[in-house]
Amino acid sequence: MPASALIALVTACALWGTTGVVASFMTDDVSPLAVGAFTMGVGGILLLVITWRSVRAAFAVAGALRWVVLGGIGVFVYPLAFYSGMDLVGVAVGNSIALGSGPLFAGAIEGLVTRKRPTALWGVGLGVAIVGLVLVALDRNTGGSNAVAGIALGLVAGLAYALYSVSGARLIVAGVTFRGSMGAVFGAGSVPLLVVLAVTGAPLVTDTSNLVRGTYLALGPLVIAYLLFGFALTRVTAASATLVTLLEPVFSVVLAVLILGEVLSSVGWLGIALLIAAVAIASLRRPARKSGENASFASNLET
Repeated sequence: MPASALIALVTACALWGTTGVVASFMTDDVSPLAVGAFTMGVGGILLLVITWRSVRAAFAVAGALRWVVLGGIGVFVYPLAFYSGMDLVGVAVGNSIALGSGPLFAGAIEGLVTRKRPTALWGVGLGVAIVGLVLVALDRNTGGSNAVAGIALGLVAGLAYALYSVSGARLIVAGVTFRGSMGAVFGAGSVPLLVVLAVTGAPLVTDTSNLVRGTYLALGPLVIAYLLFGFALTRVTAASATLVTLLEPVFSVVLAVLILGEVLSSVGWLGIALLIAAVAIASLRRPARKSGENASFASNLET
């Protein structure tokens, strides 16, 4: 994996890792649906405005509309499921389940689309990551109906995350710039999220402290982080990118322990170590070879 892509992904993960902690400081009357809708609804509109010229050009590319719509569905579903699941099972487990399942779904979706099997390195890295995620989940020792619902919502969020990741990657392969890809996909998903925000968001937008927190979530973990993520997609496949983003649960768990006082045992820390190992495996370089898809990635890099 190119160093530039790895640095972009790690930086994005660090920003994403702050979402659970920041969301936990919202007042009790703010629902997780409102937090998710504000973060990706408002953030998606901002991203659309910033990238508008590139987005307009994107729709001139053949077949782009299909991937924009599919990606927009993923963007709409992801924050609602992600923040709701995290509200039920906690920051550490909620992040781990959602982001940990993403690479599995992304590899499956990308395999169906391209009819190509993921690489052996990807498979090994994913296997190591799954073991790490299981250990983290076991450490949290969640149980009961809330835990089951929270884990289910985490898996839905993982599927949605994979859907918009693969959609963004396919737009880039088709000839869309990474700015146009991210702007179009998030812009499409932001419109229905703003409807959800209008229904649920009063406690968030009318309280200054909540609004400041929401603004950070929209600007940092969304606009900046997803521009970095889009840049990485010009260099690597969606399956590889989402595997590296397993670092996001690492950041979120550490912050949950340090700031929120969530307790992690040696079993949990072993799980974190395995997640880091999975990223290292995914980052190993394979022998360079030219392909039409990789050439398309490189040709769409904007400077």
